[in-house]
Amino acid sequence: MAKNVAEQVVDMLANAGVKRIYAVTGDSLNEINDAVRRSDGKIQWVHMRHEEAGAYAAAAEAELNGIACCAGSSGPGHVHLINGLYDAHRAGAPVIAIASTCASHQFGTEYFQETNTIKLFDDCSHYNQIAVTPKQLPRMLQAGIQYAISKKGVSVVGLPGDVTSMDAEEVLSSTTNYYAEPVIRPADQDLQKLAALINESEKITIFCGIGCADAHDEVVELSKRINAPVGYSFRGKMFVQHDNPNEIGMTGLLGLPSAYHSMYDSDLLILLGTDFPYEQFMPTDCKIVQVDVKPERIGRRAKVDLGLCGKINDTLQALLPLLPQKTDDSFLQDQLDLYNKVKNNLQTYVEDKGTANTIHPEYVAATIDKLANQDAIFTVDTGMCCVWGARYIKGTGKRSMLGSFNHGSMANAMPQAIGAALACPDRQVVALAGDGGLSMLLGDLATISQYQLPIKIVVFNNRSLGMVKLEMEVAGLPDWQTDMHNPDFALLAQAMGIKGVTVTDPEQVETALRDAFAHNGPVLLNVMTDPNALAMPPKLEFAQVKGMALTMSKYILNGQAGEVWDTIKANYKHIKDVL
Repeated sequence: MAKNVAEQVVDMLANAGVKRIYAVTGDSLNEINDAVRRSDGKIQWVHMRHEEAGAYAAAAEAELNGIACCAGSSGPGHVHLINGLYDAHRAGAPVIAIASTCASHQFGTEYFQETNTIKLFDDCSHYNQIAVTPKQLPRMLQAGIQYAISKKGVSVVGLPGDVTSMDAEEVLSSTTNYYAEPVIRPADQDLQKLAALINESEKITIFCGIGCADAHDEVVELSKRINAPVGYSFRGKMFVQHDNPNEIGMTGLLGLPSAYHSMYDSDLLILLGTDFPYEQFMPTDCKIVQVDVKPERIGRRAKVDLGLCGKINDTLQALLPLLPQKTDDSFLQDQLDLYNKVKNNLQTYVEDKGTANTIHPEYVAATIDKLANQDAIFTVDTGMCCVWGARYIKGTGKRSMLGSFNHGSMANAMPQAIGAALACPDRQVVALAGDGGLSMLLGDLATISQYQLPIKIVVFNNRSLGMVKLEMEVAGLPDWQTDMHNPDFALLAQAMGIKGVTVTDPEQVETALRDAFAHNGPVLLNVMTDPNALAMPPKLEFAQVKGMALTMSKYILNGQAGEVWDTIKANYKHIKDVL
């Protein structure tokens, strides 16, 4: 039996499958730190430079391996966790957060670094309690573990510093971690309704999300059986795209016209395991079926004609025997033809690589896709890096892609890569980082160096907050305060003990990437990309065109005709396609 509460915490985390704690040690957290030191390797302490980065790293590990842990010490330490925990919680990543705090007898006195952890973490957790006695701790921590695993999200256990050094109390409740996976599918009569709807419909599109992660084969079989094209969300991409002859790409802000048009041309849209947030990309004049294991999600993004609760693999396994093979594949072939044209258009900026200091980011992403391992893990920063990752990094069935897809926070790619590299040391990890995102959490480059994690960071250095700039321009506003005055990221990396290389010539891109991927250690490639590259959405709205035209007019009236010309030169092929 553990001698004190800190040792008990470490033992219980290890028994739950936690391999490491991402944290910055200090004051109220020091007893936990020391218990890890004395644990004979049960758990590794990962010394982060910022707790937010630690929470992102833990979230990445949890997504890849099923559970992870981060910690923050009194006040500022655990407050720093919040953004990363919001991201983990919204992504459904099972993360245990240890929020150590001031001594229990100081509660309510406005003591140094005192916070109310219950109020603080209430909105980004499934379980959130504080143990003020040793007898409370075992059941609270066990409950937190069970909540994180079963509900898929964050559990926060508040822990006063004085309690961690107290003698541990015997655990009277179960400390077994229950991972049982139930079969969840709709009732037989509901499956009959779905089958009847499918059988009577002629033009059907399937749209898949992260809920299809374990249902690739069933989705492909369904699409073949009913001759339906398959679109997907960003989070569903890696699980659905590969070995899928009927896939037609993504829709949404980062997606492609093919999936958008297929959904709008359908008379039946089947949503499988997706909580896709953008209702403007959902059709309103066709029948819609939604299947999700969380019924509270059904119907909140689109007007659903039939909503069913179930896991996608369980549901499709029960549904497929009810469906005869459809013979008419004309709708499917039309959508696949459009998708082929869209993919050809995507090659425009791969073949046209750009010029010195204005390298086309599409070419960089496509080259990463070509050279990266078949089981690589990619992390993508929110913003333009998400666009290039979504459109050019292909799923293989073995690759993973992590990002802040639900929370949409900047600066996630580099710290997520830390968690991925530690969780899966046998897999290549490539971070697609924006210059704005990397700047925000630069300090944890030192963590990569300290642990010699062989992460390859590719900085898409467009010297601006690229997505924000585009948002302002389509709203009719000249971009302002979006330019970045960047340091030399390659020199910064070198100063931290990481191989750093700046790439200014598009002809250097492939060689630089090959060298980086072959290097036995961390590498940062600072690639000078075109700041005027546009991410065209699947469908241009008149308001967007009007807004962009208004912005260009304002530039000219303000004597900034050069900015207009640079935008036209950078995107002339996009403009041609629109016209």
